[in-house]
Amino acid sequence: VRLKGGDPFIFGRGSEEINYARSKGLDTAVVSGITSSISVPANVGIPLTQRGTAESFWVITGTTSARKLSSDVYLAAQSTATVVILMGMSKLSEITTLFKNESKHEVPVAIIQSGTTPEEKIGIGTIATIETVVEQQKLTNPAIIVIGEVVNNREKILEISSQVATV
Repeated sequence: VRLKGGDPFIFGRGSEEINYARSKGLDTAVVSGITSSISVPANVGIPLTQRGTAESFWVITGTTSARKLSSDVYLAAQSTATVVILMGMSKLSEITTLFKNESKHEVPVAIIQSGTTPEEKIGIGTIATIETVVEQQKLTNPAIIVIGEVVNNREKILEISSQVATV
């Protein structure tokens, strides 16, 4: 059994490992789950899309195999879509600079470290403030970066959830 943490088919080399195993005559099977790029934000009350707020979302690697920032982040910074960046903490300064270059200083940002685990930590800020939030809260990898207006919906969703829980 090869138990893969994270998303084996989202920047996880799952297909490479399956192809290698099959080339050696090994049978393979995949038991899929819900990707962390969707489930972790949802778990903390952040929808990736919402009518009137965000019509789409991007899921982008923060660091390519060449250890560079993905060129797709440049394109995503120009869009109105929600942007989810995996493995991007080491490139956070570059990411925020791209969004600032698009005059998006006040766009909300959430960083969710160790999502859905007992060690989960959440930092909320804007493009202009998130690096300070990260420093103050000592946020590190593994973390998911969510950029977009949908981050502002978190408080409303959590408030509704707590009201329903008390009924």
